[in-house]
Amino acid sequence: MLTSAAENKSQVIQPSSDNFFKYDGPAGTVVFLVALPLCLGIALASGAPLFSGVIAGIVGGIVVGFFSGSQVSVSGPAAGLSVIVATAIQSLGDFRALLLAVVLAGVIQIAFGILRFGAIADYVPHSAIRGMLAAIGIVIIFKQIPHALGRDKDYVGDLGFLGQGGSNTLTDLAAAVITAHPGAMTISGLCLALLISWEKLSPRLPGSLRLIPGPLLAVALGVGLNQSFGLLAPSLKIFEPEHMVALPVMQSIQEVSRQITLPDFSRISDPHIWTAALTIAVVASIESLLSVEAADKLDPYKRISPPNQELRAQGLGNLISGMLGGLPVTSVVVRTSANVYAGARTWRAAVIHGVLLLAAVLFIPSLLNLTPLACLAAVLLAVGYKLTKPALYREMFASGWSQFLPFLITLVAIVFTDLLKGVIVGLFTGVFFVIRNNHHQAITVVHQGRHYLLRFNKDASFVNKNELRTHLRKIPEGSHLFIDGTRALYIDYDIREVVEDFKKLAPYRGISLEFTNF
Repeated sequence: MLTSAAENKSQVIQPSSDNFFKYDGPAGTVVFLVALPLCLGIALASGAPLFSGVIAGIVGGIVVGFFSGSQVSVSGPAAGLSVIVATAIQSLGDFRALLLAVVLAGVIQIAFGILRFGAIADYVPHSAIRGMLAAIGIVIIFKQIPHALGRDKDYVGDLGFLGQGGSNTLTDLAAAVITAHPGAMTISGLCLALLISWEKLSPRLPGSLRLIPGPLLAVALGVGLNQSFGLLAPSLKIFEPEHMVALPVMQSIQEVSRQITLPDFSRISDPHIWTAALTIAVVASIESLLSVEAADKLDPYKRISPPNQELRAQGLGNLISGMLGGLPVTSVVVRTSANVYAGARTWRAAVIHGVLLLAAVLFIPSLLNLTPLACLAAVLLAVGYKLTKPALYREMFASGWSQFLPFLITLVAIVFTDLLKGVIVGLFTGVFFVIRNNHHQAITVVHQGRHYLLRFNKDASFVNKNELRTHLRKIPEGSHLFIDGTRALYIDYDIREVVEDFKKLAPYRGISLEFTNF
């Protein structure tokens, strides 16, 4: 069931040392640098131990990365679950109880995958997925500007519009501009300039130099600049812990092991645990399926990920993460986007990012804590722009209003609420336009004199009932109506019922009826 994942992954692009050194290795390194503060920030927002976010990132990278059917998707703790996790910890009264809920959520997700619930992803309209990606790009830009300017009020990874204390994304932007930290602004500005320049310059460079990813150079530049400020311009140096990566520093393997919290299995019969588990499983599954759909759109090779395998992989990830003291994991659009734009070709990039998170915890936490969030913000600003390029808006507008309006409504809803609420709004909007288009194309009526032909052009369902009644009401008294169902392979009960009702009414209006293939 799960062990065939590696075989499935190798069907399109064979993993090789060439792929590793050129693409997957550098991409995994970039995602690791981006994911590290996200793991810590989401754990902080969830009211959980910081180390639980790192554990979830490690498991999401190594376990889900290996067993997932997606080539480019990256999993880890997600901002969309932070409120659910924080509420569950408060209501259950114990972090160990939450971990049991995460373990059970993993079991439920594996069951979802076995029962093939992943098919629901196929019913999300294309326009809603494109709107989700564009909205994530805008939200990344809005949320990272304060970090780039040295005002780190919201946790790294927050994607919601409303903040604490009545603030929101727009007020935080205004406050960040007013209270900008000159050192953070200098670092983010120079790192962003390096990223833009490197993207244009690197294709012209010889051999091995082209392999160096721009985001990795930007992080190195950010660390170097901040350390140089300490020597040459102390007023510019970033000292505040909230403006820096803050990985817990542990001196030994024993100290690391003491940070691992085990779930409380004594409460397995508690109905509140099962309620929390089901909530986590459903939300995590929906977010993962949407993220994998988005990953397939971002994948330059347009490979199609098996959704049921993804659910099983996410379930296994949550089961293991909960057992080790980690937060719940999902596939995450922000990390996936960074992975794709860093050049990832295969699933190995996601696994590498997880391995690097593990190595960082064990060997170099102090070194990583020298990284200013401002330089990571520059990396994410570049990712955000690529997700919401002007060309995307032109392409969607050219596709017609039935595609552009659901795209735009999804985008606005996500930017001003959050990911799941916005996608639900976009889903209903997309379904409305599908029904509307089907409504106008299913039935045609033509006539010559008193002879009328009502033809079903394709399958007819309950959504065409109002249109059919409207056409039948317009048939004049004393007419001859010919109803042709030749082109419809399926006509459902609601449509037949409308025709039967009209059949009973027709003699009173002097209308004669004739049917073929109905």
